Amino acid sequence: MRGFHPSEFKTRTQNAQVEMARSGLDALLLTTEPEVRYFTGFLTRFWESPTRPWFLVLPQSGDPIAVIPAIGADLMAKTWVSDIRTWTAPNPVDDGISLLADTLSEVLPKSAKIGLPSGHESHLRMPLQDFERLKQRLPNFEFTDDAGIIQKLRLIKSDAEISKISQACKIAGAAFSRVTEVASQGASLESVFRGFQKLCLDEGADWVPYLAGGAGPLGYDDVISPANDSPLCKGDILMLDTGLMYDGYFCDFDRNFSIGKPDKRISAGYAQLIEATEASKIAAKAGNTAADVFHAMDNVLTGGKGGGDVGRLGHGLGMQLTEWPSFIPDDQTVLKEGMVITLEPAVAIPNGGMVVHEDNFVIRKSGIEQISPQAPNTILEI
Repeated sequence: MRGFHPSEFKTRTQNAQVEMARSGLDALLLTTEPEVRYFTGFLTRFWESPTRPWFLVLPQSGDPIAVIPAIGADLMAKTWVSDIRTWTAPNPVDDGISLLADTLSEVLPKSAKIGLPSGHESHLRMPLQDFERLKQRLPNFEFTDDAGIIQKLRLIKSDAEISKISQACKIAGAAFSRVTEVASQGASLESVFRGFQKLCLDEGADWVPYLAGGAGPLGYDDVISPANDSPLCKGDILMLDTGLMYDGYFCDFDRNFSIGKPDKRISAGYAQLIEATEASKIAAKAGNTAADVFHAMDNVLTGGKGGGDVGRLGHGLGMQLTEWPSFIPDDQTVLKEGMVITLEPAVAIPNGGMVVHEDNFVIRKSGIEQISPQAPNTILEI
């Protein structure tokens, strides 16, 4: 089923309101795509345009109120949100600020405390000068951080969310199984990238916002570069890392391929990645921390030296390609049932580049469950 039943959004709203009451917040003011979509189901690629701001007011009691540009009214009306207030945007003089201020004054106490996500991986998607105007129009209101409420709620995925992430993984897995249709000796890396995105769409992806990778004789130099016109050569290692979307949710995993028989150093490095993944799967259980998972991988990869320049060995996954937590030595986030994560060990190849392996998992009460297709124990040959 596309989308969610309204009960999903009502539950999310009620959970947020319990946390707001506990933290002494009268409302949350939300401005970014995942936050607005999390509580409303408002799914559109129109967020790619930075021109218009969008606001969602989530009071401590009652339903959310959308304060949005008029161009989005029809789509928002298809969600469960019934209170939709609009202005004609863009308006450089008053881009929704008066309407937002009037809405907050109407539905909140005279000296309200309003929370905005302010911590790691958050941003304010409205002009700073407009935010200052809003505060000036509401001098008795206090604007503060959201006490970590949004992060806390989004860390744990519902079964309905996990189902969508799993479907995204299934689609990517089907595309990966067809890589030989687009990748071969002599093919340019950019043609492989284009071809693989077509495979993802053909298998059912809504779109492919993220595709990175690399190729080289002993691994690759980095894992974020766009493709170039270099041809694949015998002995090269090709890596494709996809973040395709299905119904608003991402998968994020990669696969490595050898053009012909791989060098022994590559085979040894790949085996080390699989061993590190297996070790981290044991550590990634409810009650342990993100740091515990990092150390489980790092012990295999470096003997416990603390990792390399990659920075982290995995992360959360969901409505965004990367979410909290980060598998780094300093992240003490406690893992809980219902969290969806990636495990992403990386290894340096002697006298070469790097090789990275990534898969997707959900933490269950009984242990970790893999939701991306099972990776082979030896590197795939083309």
